[in-house]
Amino acid sequence: MTTPNGTPFLLKDRAGGLANYPHARKAGGLIFVSGISSRRADNTWEGVTNNPDGTWTLDIKAQTRAVIQNIRVILQAAGADLENLVDLTVFLVDMQNYSEFNEVYNEFFPVPEQGPSRTTVAVKQLPNPRLLIEIKATALAPQ
Repeated sequence: MTTPNGTPFLLKDRAGGLANYPHARKAGGLIFVSGISSRRADNTWEGVTNNPDGTWTLDIKAQTRAVIQNIRVILQAAGADLENLVDLTVFLVDMQNYSEFNEVYNEFFPVPEQGPSRTTVAVKQLPNPRLLIEIKATALAPQ
């Protein structure tokens, strides 16, 4: 289904938006991926361990890996992959996690000349206190 603002992509096997927006939208030769977290379709989170005392243990590496893998699945649904990414905006709740985030990021993008441009900013919070990271992305749509 194409709309005046492009083709939306809503994936049933990914966590849905918390409001009315698609996982991604293809328009003008680009794919715009909405902010993606490690939330699963069943509303649990990768990189979150519930402790017996009611607290959580949060793992930035597991969350980062899950976010990038979620972005990959969304891009694939739109006919692209991580190699088509041109820009990422990364939102971290705590810049103390920057180094560990980069370790996982570099596994997916090992060659600087081939990876997307990137901006990383610290935010006060994300929509759920269990989230340490969210990434939004823009990719070229393969012809």
